[in-house]
Amino acid sequence: MGVTLIGLAGAAHTNVSSLPPEPRAPARVARVDLSAISASRPASPLKLLFIHHSVGGVWLADAGPAREDGGACIYRTHPNGGSLRSLLEREGYEVHETSYGSQIGEKTDLFHWLPKFRDQMDRLVATDHNDTMYRNGGRNQIVVFKSCFPNSAFVGDGDLPGNPAGRDLTVANARATMRALLPEFRKRPDVLFVYVTAPPLVPQVFTERRWKWLVKRLIGKPTWADEFAAQASLARRFNNWVSATDGWLAEYRLTNVAVFDYYDILTGHGASDLLRFPTEDGIDSHPARDGNVKASDDFVPFLNRVVRRAGLSQ
Repeated sequence: MGVTLIGLAGAAHTNVSSLPPEPRAPARVARVDLSAISASRPASPLKLLFIHHSVGGVWLADAGPAREDGGACIYRTHPNGGSLRSLLEREGYEVHETSYGSQIGEKTDLFHWLPKFRDQMDRLVATDHNDTMYRNGGRNQIVVFKSCFPNSAFVGDGDLPGNPAGRDLTVANARATMRALLPEFRKRPDVLFVYVTAPPLVPQVFTERRWKWLVKRLIGKPTWADEFAAQASLARRFNNWVSATDGWLAEYRLTNVAVFDYYDILTGHGASDLLRFPTEDGIDSHPARDGNVKASDDFVPFLNRVVRRAGLSQ
């Protein structure tokens, strides 16, 4: 069956630029209520390892000129710094980092976490900074880990039960790999594992040939902008499941695993499914300082509470 396009003879090579339809976030999910637990600083210092790449490094950094400190994407200062490291240190935490170029920090995509925690747990818990290990038997009582924003670029729902090894970033595969992590965490009840959800993607302007855009509209095929909006909705669905009381941790009875929903904060708590705090004049998915500061303000009392819930402080 053919489709007749009228009036396109002189418009075949012109473009249509459009923003994706604003994704409509689902209703807020029920999350673990920590309000009855004290948010005051821990009774004694605790060692914390943060496994991250660029977004995490900037979030930890103080505001100032970009200055790395002992490793790629481990910053002392950065223009978009959220000052999380300084805030944590004031609460008595010893903040340690591992990032690009190190055995523990090199791979941080969603499907890298299972082999990392399964095969390198002892090394990970004993890591001081990148590939440097603690001397005299030191260890991290807290491990914070996050993936970067490409891990919000879902390609579909996928087939159940999902493959924990990936490779396709589907909701089914993502859920399968998160479930497979829990037996590894159960082996270390003395360590608090904090999963930080991956940041959202920045809204993008999509340009298509006018004739292609019209054909897609006429035959009911999604445009690039439509497909991008669908990606964002899938990211919301996955992160809602991770953080909901009836989601990822519903059947996990220990208190040594917690979720900090960085994604939700950076989307304006459901105002969108896309990044509300972009950089580079709105085209870069690395979060801006105001978004990172908001996340820092929420993370510190959250961590103090889950530390107590896990029995790491009175």
